[in-house]
Amino acid sequence: MTAMGATQEPWCDLSNSYRPQAFRVQWASGPWMNQQAHALRRQVFCEEQCLFDGDDEDGIDRHEPSVRSLVALSCLAGQHDEVLGTVRIHEALPGTWWGSRLAVRRDWRQHGKLGSTLIRLAVCSAHAQGCTEFLAHVQAQNVPLFQRMHWQVLDEMVLHGRVHALMRADLNHYPPCTTPFAGFVLTQGVGT
Repeated sequence: MTAMGATQEPWCDLSNSYRPQAFRVQWASGPWMNQQAHALRRQVFCEEQCLFDGDDEDGIDRHEPSVRSLVALSCLAGQHDEVLGTVRIHEALPGTWWGSRLAVRRDWRQHGKLGSTLIRLAVCSAHAQGCTEFLAHVQAQNVPLFQRMHWQVLDEMVLHGRVHALMRADLNHYPPCTTPFAGFVLTQGVGT
């Protein structure tokens, strides 16, 4: 009951178990996207994996002018709803780009396309910016995914207490994407 004596009805009849069927993967285009992406990184890398104490922000986030956050967004009625995944990219040297901090929310990791589409847009959008080499330090459990996506292992090392592979993308499989703020749209059928 409200102060006026009337009951409030929910504004939407969506079930609590509703799962979005449409997603957009794009460069972050607003403060809320960057804030949610950073919160997701903290959740994954600080709380779940304990790779960093409190925050994973580093000099790349603070000082690298070319750094871009990419986000995987759920869509509700055609509108962006929330960040489900993220990755960042930056140009370390002219033509040499790096991807890092790939994170997908725990309850969406089995979706099967969010992480791979973030990787695809990361490389394709860097390719459109003049990338001639795209590298990443990839956690060991993710190496098979990257290999299926035409990445090659160059070296192995331990970073932050975990085994990582230094990997390079085969740019022949990543055509330039000149519209990274529009990015890619993913849809899935009901029940899939």
